[in-house]
Amino acid sequence: MQELGGWTYMLASKRNGTLYTGVTSGLYDRVRAHKVGVGSRFTRKYGVHMLVWYEAHGRIEAAIQRETSIKRWPRKWKLALIEKNNPNWDDLFDKLAEMPPLPDWAK
Repeated sequence: MQELGGWTYMLASKRNGTLYTGVTSGLYDRVRAHKVGVGSRFTRKYGVHMLVWYEAHGRIEAAIQRETSIKRWPRKWKLALIEKNNPNWDDLFDKLAEMPPLPDWAK
């Protein structure tokens, strides 16, 4: 049986705004759902639709563990993680369409 890879991701309402941390096996579809208002009640209520950070994992269990850890972090650590690779707080969603599928090691 092949194990499913996963993604841990963070959305923001705006730069330094409300943050949402999530996990999924299908990043593009999940973020698109958030953007159209069906991803979660929280993201819909607070307008959290910008994909500002994401990370691939070889197993969904690893992605879930990373999400759990990040959710326990102080806010300043989350902001530092975002700004390390996305200092302008760009919405990375459009780049997902150009992104290749998960590498073989992640499947």
